[in-house]
Amino acid sequence: SDTALARGLDNTPPTEAIANLRRVARGLDRVRRLLGHPLEISSGYRSPALNVAVGGAPASQHTRGEAVDFCCPGFGSAADVARAIRDSDIAFDQCILEFGRWVHLSFSDAPRRRTLSIYAGAQGYLDDLVDPQGRPL
Repeated sequence: SDTALARGLDNTPPTEAIANLRRVARGLDRVRRLLGHPLEISSGYRSPALNVAVGGAPASQHTRGEAVDFCCPGFGSAADVARAIRDSDIAFDQCILEFGRWVHLSFSDAPRRRTLSIYAGAQGYLDDLVDPQGRPL
């Protein structure tokens, strides 16, 4: 993490996060095969201190090694990527279209296949994959 390096934060995953990180890696392999293009990952595991530094949600799945933020420009927009994942048989926990710019994807031992969108912090999360006015994508 550039932020962790710049702020001198240790972002080494603890032992208890390793199994989760392996689950995420297996899930991302399936996503890459689904999309047929390389993924550009912008965020993965975050130590609690790094999560605070980047303004992450207090209970973020990133801090447990369960989540990743990414885009796939070779496939299409973040909305295109989120739709493809939603419509696949990939056993994800949450697929969130974030600010129309990237996808937050998480994997857990009890996947919920929950889809959400967020465009503004004040507006909060919207159910399913929708545009800022709440219309389905």
